[in-house]
Amino acid sequence: MKDRSPERVPRTAGLRETVGKYLPDLILGANDGIITTLAVVSSVEGADLSVRVILILGFANLVADGLSMGASNILSRRSRVGEGALPSITRAGRYGAATFLGFVIFGLVPLLAYLLPGVGIDRFLLATGLALTTLFLVGAGRAIFTGRNWLMSGAEMLILGTLAAGAAYGIGMLGAAFTGSL
Repeated sequence: MKDRSPERVPRTAGLRETVGKYLPDLILGANDGIITTLAVVSSVEGADLSVRVILILGFANLVADGLSMGASNILSRRSRVGEGALPSITRAGRYGAATFLGFVIFGLVPLLAYLLPGVGIDRFLLATGLALTTLFLVGAGRAIFTGRNWLMSGAEMLILGTLAAGAAYGIGMLGAAFTGSL
């Protein structure tokens, strides 16, 4: 028999409410973290540089861009015009922290292909597959809180993320072609 004690219900509801409150910020960070990290991996792979360079630039991206995203969220929330009192730096900071955490946690996914020992397939292919799968799963996970169809939510994030990743990859190829003639 399941335990339906009063103590368990508020915690579950509280967690759901908390995640739901910060969901847009988590999704913003997750999407950007996955895409920008994959863009870093793509550009380094395109330049045929070492795994060490991929990891150094990937982790630098996670920290610097994650902090930038979090700070930008704080500043954005404190720059809203005509919405009454500005949120305190602490309150806005919670949303910034959610963006930062989403960015770092999910942005780490493409780097896993380069961190895992004994990978038997092309690491860039694995990084891309992990990134696309995570985009879909994070998008589908939104449905728990939004009540939308999970398949549509996952497809929406996958399609938009794929477009952004494709654009970054295309720019990397153009950059490689341009700098190859210098």
